[in-house]
Amino acid sequence: MAHRLDPLLRPRSVAVVGASAREDSMGAWVLENLRRGGFEGNVFPVNPGYREVGGLKCYAELGALPERVDLVIFAVGDRQLEATLDAAIESGIPAAVIMSTLFLDDDSTPVLRERVAAKVAAAGMLVCGANGMGFYNVRDRVWACGFDSTTHEPPGNVSIISHSGAGMSGIIDCEQRLRINFAVSTGNELGVAMDDYLDFVLDLPETRVVGLFVETARNPAGFRDALEKAARRRIPIVALKVGRTAASARLAVSHSGALAGDDASFDALFDRCGVQRVFDQDAWATALIMFAEMHPLGDGGLVTLHDSGGERQLLIDLAHDTGVPLTRLQATTVDALETILAPELPAVNPLDAWSRGGPDAGDVMTQCLTHMMRDEGAAMGAVVHDRAPGGTIYSSYLGYMQAARAASGKPVCLVSARAGTGRDAAVVTSTHAGLPVLDGVRSFLEGCRALMRYRDFLERRCAPPQALDAATVDKWRARLGSGDTLAEGEALAMLGEFGLDVAESHLASSATAAAAAARRLGYPLAVKTSGREVLHKSDQGGVLLGIRDESELRHAYAELDRRFGPEVLVARMAGPGVEMLFGARHDPQFGPVVLLGFGGTLAETLRDVVFALPPFDAAHARRCVDRLRLRPLLDGVRGRPPANIDAFCDAAARFSAAVDGLRDVVAEIDVNPLIVTRDAAIAVDALAIGRSPDEHADA
Repeated sequence: MAHRLDPLLRPRSVAVVGASAREDSMGAWVLENLRRGGFEGNVFPVNPGYREVGGLKCYAELGALPERVDLVIFAVGDRQLEATLDAAIESGIPAAVIMSTLFLDDDSTPVLRERVAAKVAAAGMLVCGANGMGFYNVRDRVWACGFDSTTHEPPGNVSIISHSGAGMSGIIDCEQRLRINFAVSTGNELGVAMDDYLDFVLDLPETRVVGLFVETARNPAGFRDALEKAARRRIPIVALKVGRTAASARLAVSHSGALAGDDASFDALFDRCGVQRVFDQDAWATALIMFAEMHPLGDGGLVTLHDSGGERQLLIDLAHDTGVPLTRLQATTVDALETILAPELPAVNPLDAWSRGGPDAGDVMTQCLTHMMRDEGAAMGAVVHDRAPGGTIYSSYLGYMQAARAASGKPVCLVSARAGTGRDAAVVTSTHAGLPVLDGVRSFLEGCRALMRYRDFLERRCAPPQALDAATVDKWRARLGSGDTLAEGEALAMLGEFGLDVAESHLASSATAAAAAARRLGYPLAVKTSGREVLHKSDQGGVLLGIRDESELRHAYAELDRRFGPEVLVARMAGPGVEMLFGARHDPQFGPVVLLGFGGTLAETLRDVVFALPPFDAAHARRCVDRLRLRPLLDGVRGRPPANIDAFCDAAARFSAAVDGLRDVVAEIDVNPLIVTRDAAIAVDALAIGRSPDEHADA
């Protein structure tokens, strides 16, 4: 299938500017890698210092080539780069690879990188780089890179797209268990961004999984489109996202804005599109191997077979830490195991089946693993044994796995507690036969979690978003589009019009008016300053709760009037419940991001929130709630009644629809606290900050 990146990634001919016969130079490595990769088109070395390089005729300049090539690879320094780029553009060459940094010590303004970027954009040239390590299109036999590399045989089944050059080479050059189909170090992405490469590899029929090493999204809309394409194609993506800072949140006004840092939008986007996020390269490589070489998982959890009681206990601890469910064996499985195991060994999962050894030990292990993997609650299995001396593996381990997989039809791995080698022939062969041999229990469990979450993602069914009243949307778009801040009373009114339950309240600017409002609402009450300049009232003592009668009310009013001014809000108290929050923040890359979690005055201390892209339904809100660390509090503790989680999730869905409807005019919204009682979810305080027209002109 033709793709717009074909001139870059599937060229019919290549020119190498700076081609060299000097050993270990970039110019020599580019030519060598084209040969290693098996490139079948014409290759034209370009260097005025040679008449021939590597058995190929060498040309003095690009203008002297006998044909217009599809791709030029620059193996020259930054001082020569600009002039040779000009020549390539003048020759009409549609694509280029630039590996240099584009930095000059004595540069002029605009600097070299800016000059090159402008020329590339004006020419519409497809450029890989700059400041990268090129690419390996193993499938189509195009290795456009200037560095030493290991052997890669087509066809592979894993594609890697990395902003980091070392993030790419550190995986593909050291891990033979990964069968690479395509890999690219995207660098500064002057002409082609990560989303373009992702779109390309998703069209390759061999691609089973894609690994992303992500620093940022230079084309946010295209990045989201590509991730959604992967979700539609049911091709899993494993992402290692670095740079988890809160830089943009430093300027946030609301608690929600402060919690939703730069990284929150990626979490929300990944969750929406089923992208599995990991946090180090060991877990990244392990998850890629598992997705590439194992069959998809069915329902259920993990069963594991051990030959060590201590390592069995360690796996239980690590499974708890990583959130991997361990299968609770059915009674029939337990009965079968008890007939096989030595009497001192409990028939439980994880299972330590090694006690007295002997000639029948291998058969015992095989039978135990087979029975566990046949259990209806098992989605997959693992043999957790240490490597043999020298980092190799014993063939008997593979025998357990082969027999159990044949009997159960379920995937199984061999996992060592410590790293072995990914180059041992038996390790590589077994992995490519669908029985992965993996290193490190935690990395394996993180891979299991990724597989299980992706399985669950594929089963999601999303309801249509909440319908919004057009007049209500227009009203609040006009109000927020002015860039104003809506204080509590107005912000709660807005939420109420979008269908959320809000605490009834009345504004008052005198003690008499406050008393009249109290008679309409009934005691007990909350009295809060309504001064527009006081955004975080609780932090400044601007909220007085539990007002029981008019005497207390007048005293409270006098105190707030003295400290903050005469305007107050008299509000009905919500019943006892759990303090939660909703929030939204406009992300400069992906638009509004919603957060929900535990709130109150300790919201920023607890930081127990999850993020989602709006709009979403109540079922998605429930999945978010179930990921919160303090989730058990909602079930009721120490005799307190359970909170109405369904009401909270329904309110979250309504809130997300409202945020989506106002997406280009909202900077921040903070609903904190939102009290979740036995019967309802009631917003009792809110703040909304609009975006002025110049802020959302291009939204």
